[in-house]
Amino acid sequence: MTAERIKVSERFTVEMSPPTRDRVEALAAEGFRSLVNLRTAEEEGQALSPDEEGEVARRHGLQYRHVPVSPSNLGAEVARKFDEEVAHLPAPTVVHCASGRRAGLFTLMHVARAEGLSGDDAIARAERLGFELNKQAKSLFRQHVDGEGQR
Repeated sequence: MTAERIKVSERFTVEMSPPTRDRVEALAAEGFRSLVNLRTAEEEGQALSPDEEGEVARRHGLQYRHVPVSPSNLGAEVARKFDEEVAHLPAPTVVHCASGRRAGLFTLMHVARAEGLSGDDAIARAERLGFELNKQAKSLFRQHVDGEGQR
């Protein structure tokens, strides 16, 4: 059974739930080359801790990055860290969190910057793909894609 996912670009797909050991193995078998986890180590209900997920991913030939994102660090600094972490990963890459919201937000911001989209165009694309963005997420999009988040 395939977990719900959204293909954001040729390079990035967002999983709408965190993977199990079997799911990590299936992602590798499907041809994904990298896995990015945005869950914090403290989050409840994880089938795998970030360290365990990394071990399983590497065992199946996937590059692995853990970029913890929580409500307290949801901002331009972590968006820049995400950009740095994923910029050179081999594609295709799967990004996940608990529900897909953080994964969708950070992946779409990264893709928008790479493709030269405006914050508003990126928000429209996110919504067309089915991501629900609250006011805080839209503000972060505009900040990171259009303004202060630029390097």
